[in-house]
Amino acid sequence: MRSTIRVALLGAALCLSVPVVAHQAVANYAAAVAAPDRPEDARKLDESRQPAKVLDFFGVKPGQTVADVMAGSGYYSELMAHVVGPKGKVIAYEPGQFYDNDAKEKAGWDALKGRNPNVSLVTYPFDKFAAPANSLDFTMLHMVYHDLYWESTKYNVPRTDPAAFLKTLYAATKPGGEVGVVDHVGPAGDTRATVDKFHRIDPAVVKADFKAAGFVLEAESDALHVAGDDHSKLVFDPAVRGKTDRFVYRFRKPK
Repeated sequence: MRSTIRVALLGAALCLSVPVVAHQAVANYAAAVAAPDRPEDARKLDESRQPAKVLDFFGVKPGQTVADVMAGSGYYSELMAHVVGPKGKVIAYEPGQFYDNDAKEKAGWDALKGRNPNVSLVTYPFDKFAAPANSLDFTMLHMVYHDLYWESTKYNVPRTDPAAFLKTLYAATKPGGEVGVVDHVGPAGDTRATVDKFHRIDPAVVKADFKAAGFVLEAESDALHVAGDDHSKLVFDPAVRGKTDRFVYRFRKPK
Protein backbone atom coordinates (compact mmCIF):
# COMPACT_ATOMS: atom_id res chain seq x y z
CA MET A 1 0.00 0.00 0.00
CA ARG A 2 1.09 3.61 -0.21
CA SER A 3 3.22 5.36 2.37
CA THR A 4 0.30 5.64 4.80
CA ILE A 5 0.46 1.86 5.23
CA ARG A 6 3.99 2.10 6.55
CA VAL A 7 3.19 2.55 10.21
CA ALA A 8 5.76 2.84 13.00
CA LEU A 9 6.43 0.48 15.91
CA LEU A 10 8.29 0.32 19.16
CA GLY A 11 11.26 -2.00 18.47
CA ALA A 12 13.60 -3.93 20.76
CA ALA A 13 17.20 -2.85 20.88
CA LEU A 14 19.06 -6.05 19.95
CA CYS A 15 20.76 -6.19 16.55
CA LEU A 16 22.46 -9.33 15.30
CA SER A 17 25.49 -9.88 13.08
CA VAL A 18 27.09 -6.56 14.01
CA PRO A 19 29.96 -5.65 11.63
CA VAL A 20 33.50 -5.34 12.95
CA VAL A 21 33.35 -1.58 12.33
CA ALA A 22 30.07 -1.23 14.23
CA HIS A 23 31.08 1.68 16.49
CA GLN A 24 32.30 3.80 13.60
CA ALA A 25 29.27 2.88 11.49
CA VAL A 26 26.73 3.57 14.24
CA ALA A 27 28.22 7.04 14.72
CA ASN A 28 27.77 7.69 11.01
CA TYR A 29 24.15 6.49 11.03
CA ALA A 30 23.41 8.39 14.20
CA ALA A 31 24.68 11.55 12.52
CA ALA A 32 22.34 10.91 9.58
CA VAL A 33 19.39 10.57 11.95
CA ALA A 34 20.45 13.74 13.77
CA ALA A 35 20.81 15.80 10.57
CA PRO A 36 19.15 19.17 11.34
CA ASP A 37 17.43 19.51 7.97
CA ARG A 38 15.23 16.42 8.37
CA PRO A 39 11.50 17.26 8.66
CA GLU A 40 9.81 17.02 12.04
CA ASP A 41 7.27 14.52 10.72
CA ALA A 42 10.12 12.14 9.94
CA ARG A 43 11.80 12.68 13.30
CA LYS A 44 8.62 11.63 15.09
CA LEU A 45 9.01 8.15 13.58
CA ASP A 46 12.61 7.64 14.66
CA GLU A 47 11.97 6.22 18.12
CA SER A 48 9.77 3.43 16.79
CA ARG A 49 11.71 2.68 13.59
CA GLN A 50 15.20 2.70 15.13
CA PRO A 51 16.78 3.76 11.81
CA ALA A 52 20.38 4.00 13.05
CA LYS A 53 20.27 0.38 14.20
CA VAL A 54 18.53 -0.79 11.04
CA LEU A 55 20.98 0.98 8.73
CA ASP A 56 23.90 -0.31 10.79
CA PHE A 57 22.59 -3.86 10.37
CA PHE A 58 22.15 -3.39 6.62
CA GLY A 59 25.60 -1.82 6.35
CA VAL A 60 24.82 1.02 3.93
CA LYS A 61 28.11 2.74 3.10
CA PRO A 62 29.36 6.09 1.75
CA GLY A 63 29.71 6.19 -2.02
CA GLN A 64 27.14 3.49 -2.72
CA THR A 65 24.27 3.61 -5.20
CA VAL A 66 21.16 2.62 -3.25
CA ALA A 67 17.47 2.26 -4.06
CA ASP A 68 14.43 2.89 -1.89
CA VAL A 69 11.55 0.99 -3.52
CA MET A 70 8.02 2.19 -2.80
CA ALA A 71 9.71 5.04 -0.99
CA GLY A 72 6.54 6.77 0.20
CA SER A 73 7.43 10.16 1.66
CA GLY A 74 11.15 9.37 1.46
CA TYR A 75 11.85 8.62 5.12
CA TYR A 76 14.69 6.21 4.34
CA SER A 77 15.64 7.93 1.09
CA GLU A 78 16.71 11.01 3.01
CA LEU A 79 18.50 9.07 5.73
CA MET A 80 20.43 7.03 3.17
CA ALA A 81 21.29 10.21 1.26
CA HIS A 82 23.15 11.42 4.35
CA VAL A 83 24.89 8.04 4.73
CA VAL A 84 26.05 7.56 1.12
CA GLY A 85 27.20 11.18 0.91
CA PRO A 86 27.97 13.33 -2.12
CA LYS A 87 29.87 10.53 -3.88
CA GLY A 88 26.92 8.18 -3.57
CA LYS A 89 23.36 8.40 -4.81
CA VAL A 90 19.87 7.38 -3.77
CA ILE A 91 17.26 6.39 -6.32
CA ALA A 92 13.77 6.52 -4.87
CA TYR A 93 11.21 4.44 -6.76
CA GLU A 94 7.57 5.36 -6.16
CA PRO A 95 4.53 3.89 -7.95
CA GLY A 96 2.83 6.48 -10.10
CA GLN A 97 -0.54 5.40 -8.72
CA PHE A 98 0.47 6.97 -5.41
CA TYR A 99 2.47 9.95 -6.64
CA ASP A 100 0.95 11.38 -9.80
CA ASN A 101 -2.18 12.89 -8.28
CA ASP A 102 -0.83 13.72 -4.82
CA ALA A 103 0.18 17.38 -4.71
CA LYS A 104 1.32 17.14 -1.09
CA GLU A 105 3.61 14.20 -1.85
CA LYS A 106 5.05 16.00 -4.88
CA ALA A 107 5.78 19.09 -2.81
CA GLY A 108 7.42 16.95 -0.16
CA TRP A 109 9.65 15.27 -2.71
CA ASP A 110 10.61 18.59 -4.29
CA ALA A 111 11.72 19.80 -0.86
CA LEU A 112 13.56 16.55 -0.07
CA LYS A 113 15.48 16.61 -3.35
CA GLY A 114 16.29 20.26 -2.76
CA ARG A 115 17.89 19.36 0.57
CA ASN A 116 19.61 16.28 -0.86
CA PRO A 117 20.95 16.71 -4.40
CA ASN A 118 22.16 13.09 -4.46
CA VAL A 119 18.52 11.88 -4.43
CA SER A 120 16.51 11.25 -7.58
CA LEU A 121 12.92 10.08 -7.90
CA VAL A 122 11.65 7.57 -10.46
CA THR A 123 7.94 6.83 -10.81
CA TYR A 124 6.74 3.58 -12.33
CA PRO A 125 3.52 1.54 -12.70
CA PHE A 126 3.04 -0.51 -9.53
CA ASP A 127 3.37 -3.86 -11.31
CA LYS A 128 6.20 -2.85 -13.66
CA PHE A 129 9.23 -2.05 -11.53
CA ALA A 130 12.39 -1.62 -13.62
CA ALA A 131 16.01 -0.67 -12.93
CA PRO A 132 19.25 -0.97 -14.93
CA ALA A 133 21.13 -4.25 -14.67
CA ASN A 134 23.93 -4.49 -12.08
CA SER A 135 23.35 -0.89 -10.96
CA LEU A 136 22.47 -1.14 -7.26
CA ASP A 137 24.72 -1.75 -4.25
CA PHE A 138 21.77 -1.87 -1.87
CA THR A 139 17.97 -1.76 -2.00
CA MET A 140 15.64 -0.90 0.87
CA LEU A 141 12.20 -2.53 1.06
CA HIS A 142 10.78 -0.92 4.17
CA MET A 143 7.36 -2.32 5.12
CA VAL A 144 6.40 -2.71 1.48
CA TYR A 145 7.25 -6.23 0.35
CA HIS A 146 3.85 -7.50 1.52
CA ASP A 147 2.22 -5.05 -0.89
CA LEU A 148 3.43 -7.15 -3.83
CA TYR A 149 0.70 -9.59 -2.73
CA TRP A 150 -1.91 -6.84 -2.36
CA GLU A 151 -4.59 -5.67 -4.80
CA SER A 152 -6.73 -2.57 -4.48
CA THR A 153 -9.31 -1.07 -6.79
CA LYS A 154 -9.43 2.03 -4.59
CA TYR A 155 -5.70 2.72 -5.00
CA ASN A 156 -5.50 1.37 -8.56
CA VAL A 157 -3.10 -1.40 -7.54
CA PRO A 158 -3.28 -4.40 -9.90
CA ARG A 159 -2.43 -8.00 -9.11
CA THR A 160 1.37 -8.16 -9.08
CA ASP A 161 3.74 -11.10 -9.50
CA PRO A 162 6.31 -11.00 -6.65
CA ALA A 163 8.55 -13.43 -8.55
CA ALA A 164 8.72 -11.07 -11.52
CA PHE A 165 9.57 -8.16 -9.23
CA LEU A 166 12.37 -10.12 -7.57
CA LYS A 167 13.72 -11.30 -10.92
CA THR A 168 14.06 -7.66 -11.96
CA LEU A 169 15.55 -6.67 -8.61
CA TYR A 170 18.05 -9.53 -8.75
CA ALA A 171 19.20 -8.40 -12.19
CA ALA A 172 19.47 -4.79 -11.00
CA THR A 173 21.58 -5.72 -7.96
CA LYS A 174 25.34 -5.76 -8.38
CA PRO A 175 27.07 -9.08 -7.68
CA GLY A 176 27.67 -9.04 -3.93
CA GLY A 177 25.02 -6.34 -3.50
CA GLU A 178 22.37 -6.49 -0.81
CA VAL A 179 18.64 -6.05 -0.23
CA GLY A 180 17.23 -5.06 3.16
CA VAL A 181 13.68 -6.10 4.04
CA VAL A 182 11.66 -4.84 7.00
CA ASP A 183 8.02 -5.91 7.30
CA HIS A 184 5.16 -6.72 9.65
CA VAL A 185 5.12 -10.33 10.88
CA GLY A 186 1.96 -12.14 9.80
CA PRO A 187 0.48 -15.58 10.31
CA ALA A 188 0.96 -18.52 7.98
CA GLY A 189 -1.74 -19.29 5.43
CA ASP A 190 -2.85 -17.92 2.09
CA THR A 191 -0.45 -15.01 1.56
CA ARG A 192 -2.73 -12.79 -0.50
CA ALA A 193 -5.58 -13.28 1.95
CA THR A 194 -3.27 -12.51 4.89
CA VAL A 195 -2.00 -9.33 3.25
CA ASP A 196 -5.48 -8.19 2.30
CA LYS A 197 -6.83 -8.77 5.82
CA PHE A 198 -3.90 -7.74 8.00
CA HIS A 199 -1.28 -5.99 5.81
CA ARG A 200 1.21 -8.45 7.25
CA ILE A 201 3.21 -11.30 5.72
CA ASP A 202 4.53 -14.64 6.93
CA PRO A 203 8.33 -14.27 7.20
CA ALA A 204 8.75 -17.75 5.74
CA VAL A 205 7.15 -16.57 2.51
CA VAL A 206 9.67 -13.75 2.18
CA LYS A 207 12.60 -16.10 2.76
CA ALA A 208 11.26 -18.57 0.22
CA ASP A 209 10.60 -15.88 -2.40
CA PHE A 210 14.09 -14.42 -2.16
CA LYS A 211 15.71 -17.87 -2.19
CA ALA A 212 13.78 -18.79 -5.33
CA ALA A 213 15.00 -15.57 -6.96
CA GLY A 214 18.65 -16.48 -6.24
CA PHE A 215 19.31 -14.29 -3.21
CA VAL A 216 21.01 -15.64 -0.09
CA LEU A 217 19.71 -14.77 3.38
CA GLU A 218 22.87 -13.40 4.95
CA ALA A 219 21.60 -12.32 8.36
CA GLU A 220 18.53 -11.59 10.49
CA SER A 221 18.03 -9.01 13.22
CA ASP A 222 15.44 -8.86 15.99
CA ALA A 223 15.98 -5.12 16.44
CA LEU A 224 12.27 -4.51 15.73
CA HIS A 225 10.85 -7.62 17.38
CA VAL A 226 7.84 -6.98 19.61
CA ALA A 227 7.00 -10.05 21.67
CA GLY A 228 3.49 -9.00 22.66
CA ASP A 229 2.19 -8.22 19.16
CA ASP A 230 -0.94 -10.06 18.04
CA HIS A 231 -0.14 -11.23 14.50
CA SER A 232 -3.83 -11.73 13.78
CA LYS A 233 -4.62 -8.02 14.06
CA LEU A 234 -4.67 -5.49 11.24
CA VAL A 235 -1.62 -3.24 11.51
CA PHE A 236 -3.95 -0.22 11.73
CA ASP A 237 -5.82 -1.61 14.74
CA PRO A 238 -5.35 0.92 17.58
CA ALA A 239 -4.27 -1.93 19.86
CA VAL A 240 -1.13 -2.60 17.77
CA ARG A 241 -0.64 0.39 15.50
CA GLY A 242 2.89 1.62 15.92
CA LYS A 243 3.76 -1.48 17.95
CA THR A 244 3.73 -4.32 15.42
CA ASP A 245 6.29 -7.11 15.45
CA ARG A 246 8.66 -6.72 12.47
CA PHE A 247 11.32 -8.90 10.93
CA VAL A 248 14.55 -7.45 9.52
CA TYR A 249 16.38 -9.50 6.86
CA ARG A 250 19.53 -8.83 4.87
CA PHE A 251 19.78 -10.70 1.56
CA ARG A 252 22.79 -10.80 -0.74
CA LYS A 253 23.21 -11.50 -4.44
CA PRO A 254 26.12 -13.95 -4.73
CA LYS A 255 29.24 -12.74 -6.53
